[in-house]
Amino acid sequence: MTVQTITTQCCIAGGGPAGMMLGLLLARAGVDVTVLEKHADFLRDFRGDTIHPSTLELMHELGWMDELLALPHTKVSMLRFQSGSHDVIVGDFTHLPTHARYIAIMPQWDLLDFLARKASAYPGFHLRRRTEVTDLLRDRGQVVGVQARTPDGSLEVRASLVVAADGRSSTVRQHSGLEVDELGAPMDVLWFRVTRKPGDPTDPMGRFERGQIFILINRGDHWQCGRVIAKGAFELLRQRGLDAFREDFARLAPFMADRAQEISSWDDVKLLTVRVDRLRTWSQPGLLCIGDAAHAMSPVGGVGINLAVQDAVAAANLLAAPLRQGRVTPQDLHRVQQRRELPTRLTQRAQVFIQDRVLGPALRTPSDRTGLPLPLWLVQHVPALRRIPARLVGMGFRPEHVRTPATPATPPSH
Repeated sequence: MTVQTITTQCCIAGGGPAGMMLGLLLARAGVDVTVLEKHADFLRDFRGDTIHPSTLELMHELGWMDELLALPHTKVSMLRFQSGSHDVIVGDFTHLPTHARYIAIMPQWDLLDFLARKASAYPGFHLRRRTEVTDLLRDRGQVVGVQARTPDGSLEVRASLVVAADGRSSTVRQHSGLEVDELGAPMDVLWFRVTRKPGDPTDPMGRFERGQIFILINRGDHWQCGRVIAKGAFELLRQRGLDAFREDFARLAPFMADRAQEISSWDDVKLLTVRVDRLRTWSQPGLLCIGDAAHAMSPVGGVGINLAVQDAVAAANLLAAPLRQGRVTPQDLHRVQQRRELPTRLTQRAQVFIQDRVLGPALRTPSDRTGLPLPLWLVQHVPALRRIPARLVGMGFRPEHVRTPATPATPPSH
Protein backbone atom coordinates (compact mmCIF):
# COMPACT_ATOMS: atom_id res chain seq x y z
CA MET A 1 0.00 0.00 0.00
CA THR A 2 1.29 3.45 -0.89
CA VAL A 3 2.27 5.62 2.08
CA GLN A 4 1.48 9.29 1.71
CA THR A 5 4.11 11.69 3.08
CA ILE A 6 3.67 15.35 3.98
CA THR A 7 6.09 17.84 5.50
CA THR A 8 5.38 20.57 8.04
CA GLN A 9 7.36 22.62 10.53
CA CYS A 10 5.39 21.43 13.58
CA CYS A 11 3.20 18.32 13.84
CA ILE A 12 0.80 18.26 16.79
CA ALA A 13 -0.75 14.95 17.83
CA GLY A 14 -4.18 15.59 19.33
CA GLY A 15 -6.86 18.18 18.64
CA GLY A 16 -7.87 18.87 22.23
CA PRO A 17 -7.56 22.24 23.99
CA ALA A 18 -3.74 22.10 24.23
CA GLY A 19 -3.22 20.95 20.65
CA MET A 20 -5.68 23.38 19.12
CA MET A 21 -4.42 26.36 21.11
CA LEU A 22 -0.80 25.61 20.25
CA GLY A 23 -1.64 25.08 16.58
CA LEU A 24 -3.56 28.34 16.48
CA LEU A 25 -0.84 30.42 18.12
CA LEU A 26 1.96 28.93 16.01
CA ALA A 27 0.03 29.45 12.75
CA ARG A 28 -0.80 32.99 13.88
CA ALA A 29 2.96 33.54 14.35
CA GLY A 30 3.76 32.35 10.82
CA VAL A 31 4.68 28.72 11.50
CA ASP A 32 3.44 25.94 9.22
CA VAL A 33 1.66 23.57 11.61
CA THR A 34 -0.36 20.37 11.14
CA VAL A 35 -2.73 19.12 13.85
CA LEU A 36 -3.71 15.44 13.69
CA GLU A 37 -7.06 14.56 15.33
CA LYS A 38 -8.11 10.92 15.33
CA HIS A 39 -11.86 11.63 15.47
CA ALA A 40 -14.05 13.02 12.70
CA ASP A 41 -15.34 15.82 14.97
CA PHE A 42 -14.96 17.20 18.48
CA LEU A 43 -18.23 15.81 19.86
CA ARG A 44 -17.51 13.91 23.05
CA ASP A 45 -19.64 13.41 26.21
CA PHE A 46 -18.38 14.33 29.68
CA ARG A 47 -15.19 16.10 28.66
CA GLY A 48 -14.03 19.01 30.76
CA ASP A 49 -16.29 21.90 29.84
CA THR A 50 -15.04 24.66 32.11
CA ILE A 51 -13.25 27.68 30.64
CA HIS A 52 -11.53 29.40 33.53
CA PRO A 53 -10.72 33.12 33.87
CA SER A 54 -7.10 32.48 32.86
CA THR A 55 -8.20 31.02 29.51
CA LEU A 56 -10.82 33.73 28.99
CA GLU A 57 -8.08 36.31 29.60
CA LEU A 58 -6.09 34.76 26.76
CA MET A 59 -9.16 35.11 24.54
CA HIS A 60 -9.32 38.78 25.55
CA GLU A 61 -5.65 39.26 24.66
CA LEU A 62 -6.35 37.78 21.23
CA GLY A 63 -9.39 40.03 20.82
CA TRP A 64 -11.85 37.13 20.67
CA MET A 65 -13.42 36.90 24.13
CA ASP A 66 -16.73 38.58 23.25
CA GLU A 67 -17.07 36.40 20.14
CA LEU A 68 -16.39 33.24 22.14
CA LEU A 69 -18.87 34.21 24.83
CA ALA A 70 -21.55 34.80 22.19
CA LEU A 71 -21.74 30.98 22.09
CA PRO A 72 -24.17 29.33 24.55
CA HIS A 73 -22.65 29.08 28.02
CA THR A 74 -23.38 29.60 31.69
CA LYS A 75 -21.36 31.75 34.08
CA VAL A 76 -20.16 30.64 37.51
CA SER A 77 -18.98 33.38 39.87
CA MET A 78 -18.98 31.29 43.04
CA LEU A 79 -17.95 27.76 43.95
CA ARG A 80 -20.31 26.21 46.50
CA PHE A 81 -20.07 23.12 48.68
CA GLN A 82 -22.91 21.63 50.70
CA SER A 83 -22.41 19.37 53.69
CA GLY A 84 -25.52 18.41 55.62
CA SER A 85 -27.39 21.65 56.36
CA HIS A 86 -24.34 23.80 55.61
CA ASP A 87 -24.09 25.69 52.30
CA VAL A 88 -20.59 27.12 51.99
CA ILE A 89 -19.13 29.40 49.33
CA VAL A 90 -15.58 28.11 48.92
CA GLY A 91 -14.44 30.30 46.03
CA ASP A 92 -15.36 33.82 44.91
CA PHE A 93 -14.12 34.77 41.42
CA THR A 94 -15.52 38.30 41.46
CA HIS A 95 -12.28 39.73 42.88
CA LEU A 96 -9.91 38.31 40.27
CA PRO A 97 -7.76 40.80 38.30
CA THR A 98 -9.13 39.57 34.96
CA HIS A 99 -11.65 40.83 32.42
CA ALA A 100 -13.91 37.80 33.01
CA ARG A 101 -14.39 37.17 36.70
CA TYR A 102 -16.17 33.86 36.38
CA ILE A 103 -15.88 30.37 34.94
CA ALA A 104 -17.69 29.88 31.64
CA ILE A 105 -19.27 26.44 31.32
CA MET A 106 -19.41 25.66 27.63
CA PRO A 107 -19.38 22.35 25.72
CA GLN A 108 -15.76 21.61 24.92
CA TRP A 109 -16.63 20.87 21.30
CA ASP A 110 -17.85 24.48 20.95
CA LEU A 111 -14.52 25.78 22.28
CA LEU A 112 -12.56 23.49 19.96
CA ASP A 113 -14.68 24.38 16.94
CA PHE A 114 -14.11 28.06 17.77
CA LEU A 115 -10.32 27.60 17.97
CA ALA A 116 -10.31 25.57 14.74
CA ARG A 117 -12.31 28.25 12.95
CA LYS A 118 -9.94 31.00 14.12
CA ALA A 119 -6.87 28.93 13.25
CA SER A 120 -8.14 28.12 9.75
CA ALA A 121 -7.86 31.82 8.87
CA TYR A 122 -4.06 31.44 8.85
CA PRO A 123 -2.56 29.84 5.73
CA GLY A 124 -0.02 27.82 7.73
CA PHE A 125 -2.66 25.94 9.77
CA HIS A 126 -3.73 22.45 8.70
CA LEU A 127 -6.17 20.27 10.66
CA ARG A 128 -6.41 16.64 9.54
CA ARG A 129 -9.32 14.80 11.12
CA ARG A 130 -9.74 11.00 11.25
CA THR A 131 -5.95 10.78 11.42
CA GLU A 132 -4.65 8.70 14.31
CA VAL A 133 -0.98 8.80 15.26
CA THR A 134 0.35 5.25 15.64
CA ASP A 135 4.12 5.67 16.02
CA LEU A 136 7.07 8.06 15.96
CA LEU A 137 9.55 8.39 13.12
CA ARG A 138 13.21 8.67 14.10
CA ASP A 139 16.46 9.40 12.33
CA ARG A 140 19.75 8.92 14.18
CA GLY A 141 18.11 9.16 17.57
CA GLN A 142 15.98 12.22 16.83
CA VAL A 143 12.22 12.32 16.36
CA VAL A 144 11.58 13.57 12.81
CA GLY A 145 7.85 12.96 12.47
CA VAL A 146 4.98 10.55 13.07
CA GLN A 147 3.28 7.66 11.38
CA ALA A 148 -0.51 7.87 11.27
CA ARG A 149 -3.52 5.87 10.14
CA THR A 150 -6.23 7.47 7.99
CA PRO A 151 -9.30 6.14 6.14
CA ASP A 152 -7.23 6.40 2.95
CA GLY A 153 -4.25 4.45 4.27
CA SER A 154 -0.99 5.23 6.05
CA LEU A 155 0.39 8.72 6.39
CA GLU A 156 3.87 9.91 7.35
CA VAL A 157 4.19 13.46 8.63
CA ARG A 158 7.74 14.78 8.62
CA ALA A 159 8.34 17.72 10.94
CA SER A 160 11.04 19.75 12.67
CA LEU A 161 9.07 19.26 15.90
CA VAL A 162 6.45 16.78 17.05
CA VAL A 163 4.24 17.83 19.98
CA ALA A 164 2.32 15.24 21.95
CA ALA A 165 -1.01 16.78 23.00
CA ASP A 166 -2.96 13.53 22.81
CA GLY A 167 -4.07 13.29 26.42
CA ARG A 168 -3.47 11.10 29.43
CA SER A 169 -3.44 7.92 27.31
CA SER A 170 -0.95 9.46 24.89
CA THR A 171 0.20 7.15 22.12
CA VAL A 172 3.10 9.47 21.40
CA ARG A 173 4.24 9.42 25.02
CA GLN A 174 3.99 5.64 25.05
CA HIS A 175 6.28 5.34 22.02
CA SER A 176 8.70 7.98 23.28
CA GLY A 177 10.01 5.90 26.17
CA LEU A 178 9.95 8.93 28.48
CA GLU A 179 9.76 8.02 32.18
CA VAL A 180 6.53 8.67 34.08
CA ASP A 181 6.13 9.23 37.83
CA GLU A 182 2.75 7.99 39.10
CA LEU A 183 1.42 10.15 41.92
CA GLY A 184 -1.64 8.00 42.62
CA ALA A 185 -5.33 8.74 43.07
CA PRO A 186 -7.66 7.16 45.66
CA MET A 187 -10.80 7.85 43.64
CA ASP A 188 -12.65 7.59 40.35
CA VAL A 189 -15.64 9.59 39.09
CA LEU A 190 -18.94 8.42 37.61
CA TRP A 191 -20.58 10.91 35.23
CA PHE A 192 -24.24 11.01 34.24
CA ARG A 193 -26.91 13.61 33.50
CA VAL A 194 -30.45 14.50 34.53
CA THR A 195 -32.89 17.18 33.40
CA ARG A 196 -32.64 20.68 34.85
CA LYS A 197 -35.94 22.39 35.64
CA PRO A 198 -36.97 26.03 36.21
CA GLY A 199 -36.51 26.89 39.87
CA ASP A 200 -33.45 24.66 40.30
CA PRO A 201 -30.34 26.29 41.76
CA THR A 202 -28.08 27.93 39.19
CA ASP A 203 -24.59 27.58 40.67
CA PRO A 204 -22.64 24.33 40.37
CA MET A 205 -22.03 22.71 43.71
CA GLY A 206 -20.41 19.85 45.53
CA ARG A 207 -22.49 17.85 48.01
CA PHE A 208 -21.07 15.63 50.75
CA GLU A 209 -22.77 13.46 53.33
CA ARG A 210 -21.74 10.21 55.02
CA GLY A 211 -19.09 9.24 52.53
CA GLN A 212 -21.16 10.20 49.49
CA ILE A 213 -19.69 12.95 47.31
CA PHE A 214 -21.62 14.35 44.37
CA ILE A 215 -20.75 17.14 41.94
CA LEU A 216 -23.56 19.02 40.17
CA ILE A 217 -22.79 21.26 37.17
CA ASN A 218 -25.46 23.46 35.60
CA ARG A 219 -25.45 22.83 31.84
CA GLY A 220 -28.52 24.92 31.04
CA ASP A 221 -31.15 22.32 30.13
CA HIS A 222 -29.57 19.55 32.19
CA TRP A 223 -27.34 18.86 35.17
CA GLN A 224 -24.01 17.15 34.57
CA CYS A 225 -23.63 15.01 37.67
CA GLY A 226 -20.53 13.36 39.00
CA ARG A 227 -20.31 10.86 41.84
CA VAL A 228 -16.88 10.52 43.39
CA ILE A 229 -16.17 6.93 44.41
CA ALA A 230 -13.25 5.08 45.96
CA LYS A 231 -10.75 3.76 43.43
CA GLY A 232 -12.04 0.53 41.91
CA ALA A 233 -15.43 0.69 43.66
CA PHE A 234 -17.57 0.86 40.51
CA GLU A 235 -18.14 -2.89 40.32
CA LEU A 236 -19.34 -2.96 43.95
CA LEU A 237 -21.85 -0.22 43.14
CA ARG A 238 -23.08 -2.21 40.16
CA GLN A 239 -23.57 -5.23 42.41
CA ARG A 240 -25.71 -3.14 44.80
CA GLY A 241 -27.94 -2.34 41.85
CA LEU A 242 -29.16 0.67 39.93
CA ASP A 243 -32.02 1.32 42.37
CA ALA A 244 -29.55 1.81 45.22
CA PHE A 245 -27.50 4.16 43.02
CA ARG A 246 -30.65 6.20 42.29
CA GLU A 247 -31.53 6.28 45.99
CA ASP A 248 -28.08 7.62 46.87
CA PHE A 249 -28.49 10.32 44.25
CA ALA A 250 -31.99 11.31 45.46
CA ARG A 251 -30.75 11.54 49.05
CA LEU A 252 -27.77 13.76 48.14
CA ALA A 253 -29.73 15.98 45.72
CA PRO A 254 -33.28 15.94 47.13
CA PHE A 255 -34.49 18.72 44.83
CA MET A 256 -33.83 16.31 41.93
CA ALA A 257 -35.25 13.17 43.54
CA ASP A 258 -38.10 13.10 41.02
CA ARG A 259 -35.54 12.80 38.21
CA ALA A 260 -33.53 9.87 39.55
CA GLN A 261 -35.41 7.50 37.24
CA GLU A 262 -33.83 9.29 34.27
CA ILE A 263 -30.78 7.14 35.07
CA SER A 264 -32.39 4.29 33.17
CA SER A 265 -29.44 1.87 32.97
CA TRP A 266 -25.75 1.58 33.74
CA ASP A 267 -25.13 2.63 30.14
CA ASP A 268 -26.10 6.14 31.26
CA VAL A 269 -23.22 6.17 33.75
CA LYS A 270 -19.69 6.79 32.42
CA LEU A 271 -16.60 5.89 34.43
CA LEU A 272 -13.67 8.33 34.54
CA THR A 273 -10.63 6.48 35.87
CA VAL A 274 -8.66 9.15 37.72
CA ARG A 275 -4.92 9.11 37.22
CA VAL A 276 -2.35 11.66 38.39
CA ASP A 277 1.13 11.41 36.90
CA ARG A 278 3.97 13.51 35.52
CA LEU A 279 6.81 12.95 33.07
CA ARG A 280 10.26 13.37 34.56
CA THR A 281 11.43 14.90 31.28
CA TRP A 282 8.88 16.43 28.95
CA SER A 283 10.99 16.30 25.80
CA GLN A 284 13.65 14.57 23.74
CA PRO A 285 15.27 15.76 20.51
CA GLY A 286 12.46 16.60 18.10
CA LEU A 287 9.64 15.85 20.58
CA LEU A 288 7.76 17.81 23.26
CA CYS A 289 4.88 16.68 25.48
CA ILE A 290 2.33 19.15 26.88
CA GLY A 291 -1.00 19.02 28.70
CA ASP A 292 -2.18 15.64 29.99
CA ALA A 293 0.43 13.93 27.81
CA ALA A 294 3.05 15.52 30.07
CA HIS A 295 1.08 15.55 33.34
CA ALA A 296 -2.28 13.87 33.89
CA MET A 297 -4.26 15.95 36.37
CA SER A 298 -6.85 15.03 38.99
CA PRO A 299 -10.37 16.40 38.39
CA VAL A 300 -10.06 18.28 41.71
CA GLY A 301 -10.63 21.94 40.88
CA GLY A 302 -11.40 21.18 37.23
CA VAL A 303 -8.14 22.84 36.19
CA GLY A 304 -6.75 20.24 33.76
CA ILE A 305 -7.95 21.88 30.54
CA ASN A 306 -6.83 25.32 31.60
CA LEU A 307 -3.40 24.09 32.71
CA ALA A 308 -3.01 22.40 29.32
CA VAL A 309 -3.91 25.65 27.56
CA GLN A 310 -1.29 27.46 29.64
CA ASP A 311 1.29 24.87 28.51
CA ALA A 312 0.33 25.56 24.90
CA VAL A 313 0.72 29.31 25.28
CA ALA A 314 4.13 28.93 26.93
CA ALA A 315 5.26 26.50 24.21
CA ALA A 316 4.14 28.90 21.46
CA ASN A 317 5.86 31.84 23.13
CA LEU A 318 9.16 29.95 23.43
CA LEU A 319 9.17 27.92 20.20
CA ALA A 320 7.59 30.09 17.49
CA ALA A 321 10.86 31.86 16.64
CA PRO A 322 13.03 28.69 16.59
CA LEU A 323 10.43 26.95 14.42
CA ARG A 324 10.33 29.82 11.94
CA GLN A 325 14.13 29.66 11.78
CA GLY A 326 14.00 25.91 11.16
CA ARG A 327 16.15 24.97 14.13
CA VAL A 328 14.60 23.76 17.40
CA THR A 329 17.23 22.62 19.89
CA PRO A 330 16.80 20.35 22.93
CA GLN A 331 17.51 23.44 25.03
CA ASP A 332 14.55 25.22 23.42
CA LEU A 333 12.28 22.32 24.34
CA HIS A 334 13.63 22.11 27.88
CA ARG A 335 12.77 25.77 28.42
CA VAL A 336 9.08 24.87 28.06
CA GLN A 337 9.37 22.37 30.91
CA GLN A 338 11.34 24.89 32.97
CA ARG A 339 8.56 27.41 32.48
CA ARG A 340 5.65 25.08 33.23
CA GLU A 341 6.97 22.47 35.64
CA LEU A 342 6.65 24.51 38.84
CA PRO A 343 2.97 25.44 38.36
CA THR A 344 2.28 21.83 37.38
CA ARG A 345 3.99 20.46 40.48
CA LEU A 346 2.26 22.95 42.79
CA THR A 347 -1.16 22.23 41.28
CA GLN A 348 -0.70 18.46 41.52
CA ARG A 349 0.60 18.78 45.08
CA ALA A 350 -2.57 20.65 46.07
CA GLN A 351 -4.75 18.11 44.25
CA VAL A 352 -3.02 15.12 45.84
CA PHE A 353 -3.30 16.74 49.29
CA ILE A 354 -7.08 17.15 48.86
CA GLN A 355 -7.39 13.62 47.44
CA ASP A 356 -5.35 11.94 50.16
CA ARG A 357 -6.32 14.02 53.20
CA VAL A 358 -9.93 14.94 52.50
CA LEU A 359 -11.65 12.92 49.77
CA GLY A 360 -9.93 9.57 50.23
CA PRO A 361 -10.58 9.21 53.99
CA ALA A 362 -14.18 10.42 53.57
CA LEU A 363 -14.84 7.76 50.92
CA ARG A 364 -13.14 4.96 52.83
CA THR A 365 -14.56 5.65 56.30
CA PRO A 366 -17.95 7.40 56.14
CA SER A 367 -18.75 9.43 59.25
CA ASP A 368 -21.97 10.69 60.84
CA ARG A 369 -20.20 13.90 61.83
CA THR A 370 -22.40 16.92 61.05
CA GLY A 371 -19.92 19.75 61.63
CA LEU A 372 -17.85 21.34 58.90
CA PRO A 373 -14.20 20.40 58.37
CA LEU A 374 -11.88 23.20 59.51
CA PRO A 375 -11.05 24.53 55.98
CA LEU A 376 -14.76 24.86 55.14
CA TRP A 377 -15.52 26.42 58.51
CA LEU A 378 -12.83 29.03 57.89
CA VAL A 379 -14.05 30.08 54.44
CA GLN A 380 -17.61 30.21 55.77
CA HIS A 381 -16.69 32.58 58.62
CA VAL A 382 -13.86 34.55 56.95
CA PRO A 383 -15.20 35.53 53.50
CA ALA A 384 -11.87 37.04 52.40
CA LEU A 385 -10.37 33.54 52.41
CA ARG A 386 -12.64 32.62 49.49
CA ARG A 387 -10.34 34.60 47.23
CA ILE A 388 -7.51 32.08 47.71
CA PRO A 389 -9.15 29.00 46.14
CA ALA A 390 -10.71 31.29 43.51
CA ARG A 391 -7.26 32.55 42.55
CA LEU A 392 -5.77 29.06 42.41
CA VAL A 393 -8.67 27.56 40.44
CA GLY A 394 -9.37 30.57 38.27
CA MET A 395 -5.83 31.64 37.36
CA GLY A 396 -3.41 28.99 38.55
CA PHE A 397 0.08 29.46 39.92
CA ARG A 398 1.57 31.01 36.78
CA PRO A 399 -0.93 32.33 34.22
CA GLU A 400 0.59 32.76 30.78
CA HIS A 401 0.08 35.62 28.32
CA VAL A 402 0.24 35.64 24.53
CA ARG A 403 3.71 36.83 23.46
CA THR A 404 3.76 35.52 19.90
CA PRO A 405 3.53 37.94 16.97
CA ALA A 406 0.45 38.02 14.74
CA THR A 407 0.78 37.50 10.99
CA PRO A 408 -2.10 38.54 8.71
CA ALA A 409 -5.05 36.18 8.61
CA THR A 410 -6.94 35.35 5.43
CA PRO A 411 -10.20 37.33 5.31
CA PRO A 412 -13.22 35.02 5.53
CA SER A 413 -14.87 34.31 2.19
CA HIS A 414 -18.44 35.49 1.63
